Parts: sequence; structure tokens; C-alpha cells
Amino acid sequence: MSDDRMVYSIKEDNLGEVNIADEVVTIIAGLAATEVDGVSSMAGNITNELVSRLGKKNLSKGVKVEVVDNTVRVDVSLNIAYGYAIPDISAKVQERIKSAIETMTGLEVGAVNVRIVSVDMANSR
Repeated sequence: MSDDRMVYSIKEDNLGEVNIADEVVTIIAGLAATEVDGVSSMAGNITNELVSRLGKKNLSKGVKVEVVDNTVRVDVSLNIAYGYAIPDISAKVQERIKSAIETMTGLEVGAVNVRIVSVDMANSR
């Protein structure tokens, strides 16, 4: 491939093969994290912030995915709403991401690392 995207093979048999782009796994993780009550938004780098201000939605913002031997490692950066217990929200995010990736892709999730970047006072409990 000419771009930097990785593709992971999840199935190969006599009917053919099924491949998943790394961007797909990243988007699944980001969407799963934002479904958890108490997660205000995903946190990204300055490039992600500029893109979102221009009106373009970046569904992989704040998520880094590594796949080695069909085992996924996910790093997510989150903004949490004020008034929520950070350990509880982090555990729920880890469970939700692990479940979503394993159910949708068949890949095994080895680790989900959560980084709380800020507390959002506007979205409080």
C-alpha cells in the first residue's frame, strides 16, 4: 500500500480473506469510549483540534491502536465530565472498548490504556 494505513487479516479460508484497516479498529474504539456516561469527549493533539474546528469530524481523535499477532493494544485520551469518578469511568471505557473490538473484529484485545487529559466543567453531573 502506498499510504501509512495498516491492514489486518482476520480470516482466510477457501472463500477468500477478510481484512480490516487499522482506521476501522481505531474508530470502533473511539465510538465505544464516547458511549460511556461521563466521557465528555475524546482528546486529541493540536492537529485533531484544528480539524474538528474546521467542521470535519475525526472519529479516530484521541485513539492509538497497535495490532501485533492479532492482539490489539489501545491507547485512548479522554476529557471527562466533572462530577464522575475517574476510576469508575476508566474501567467502563476499558470494558466497552475491549468488548466492541472483540465482538466486531474477532481480534483479541490485550490492553486498553486510558489517559484522562482534562475535566470538562461545562458537561458536569
